[in-house]
Amino acid sequence: MRTTSVGVFRIATAGPGDVSGLMDLIGSGAIDPTSILAVLGKTEGNGGVNDFTREYAVAALCTALAPKLGLSAEAVEQRIAFVMSGGTEGVLSPHITVFARSEAERPARLYGKRLSIGMAHTRDFLPEELGRAAQIAETAKAVRAAMADAGINDPADVHFVQIKCPLLTSERVAAANARGTTTATTSAYSSMAYSRGASALGVAVALGEISSDVGDEDVLRRYDLFSKVASTSSGIELMHNVVIVLGNSTSSASEFEIGHAVMEDAIDAAAVVSALNSVGLGAAPQTTAGRTLVNIFAKAEASPDGTVRGFRHTMLEDTDISATRHARAAVGGLIAGLAGTGAIYVSGGAEHQGPAGGGPVAAIARLSD
Repeated sequence: MRTTSVGVFRIATAGPGDVSGLMDLIGSGAIDPTSILAVLGKTEGNGGVNDFTREYAVAALCTALAPKLGLSAEAVEQRIAFVMSGGTEGVLSPHITVFARSEAERPARLYGKRLSIGMAHTRDFLPEELGRAAQIAETAKAVRAAMADAGINDPADVHFVQIKCPLLTSERVAAANARGTTTATTSAYSSMAYSRGASALGVAVALGEISSDVGDEDVLRRYDLFSKVASTSSGIELMHNVVIVLGNSTSSASEFEIGHAVMEDAIDAAAVVSALNSVGLGAAPQTTAGRTLVNIFAKAEASPDGTVRGFRHTMLEDTDISATRHARAAVGGLIAGLAGTGAIYVSGGAEHQGPAGGGPVAAIARLSD
């Protein structure tokens, strides 16, 4: 098995089109552009169907990286996994996190498992497959392929699985109808939840968190079925799933380590502290005993039963502001206070990603020892 070195770089952005921070790191030699495998970003859009800041950010990054890689902008998008999550409500700060991977020798003095990353793609889906068994099964296959790409054999070593998945548009629904089929929903906004949910269930199947007999009728209904490490985000710009597996492996010579916990609800501060502790950090750590916080990745959701610890919340009844925006702001504020920074990745819509109303939270730390 090959040995790899994984680098992680969190870069602040002044806007969706700001690539200056990344270009500076490439110019200084800190990042080799040929080693970039994935970019996860938070943009200041609304996080909805019409959030064009995501596409704008990806276009800007691809255009900037194209001459560095000797590729067209379109080819860059095929080579690197770009996952942009819209919505930086409250104290959340727009930024990107760049993951780079290269071949390396593992030093003899290096013990234990270190951060590793793997990537895979599903096939393109038909509109009528979104939110259904086909998306679950194909996602499960892609997760296993991404684990192999990361050199991870044990599902227990997987701490975060980030997926970019499609959504439905009126044109895609019409195309399905023209073939004599129907889609899981005709609402573009609702389709985001169906796609996220089915993708998360695919992760759960792949990692053995649930049985493989899950089907269409379970998506957005059986909330007792979920993955503890899945993070899925819907976008209009693709018709397949992009799967990024983050975990720890003995095949990695990285300076970084990842761990995770599961928030039971939107105010579960103990779970956030547990995630920080899993990589040797504490609350508001930044740097502790030779370890430095790099970033935190989490999912946020308005509890579907309308309550948090027995008290009613109004996020689902607010006509002015989407429940996902409320959830991102609430969970983002909680985690930012514990992490000591608002430059964290909090994504809304946690269907089948952790228990209903909660979600996974993962932390990455740099080790200087």
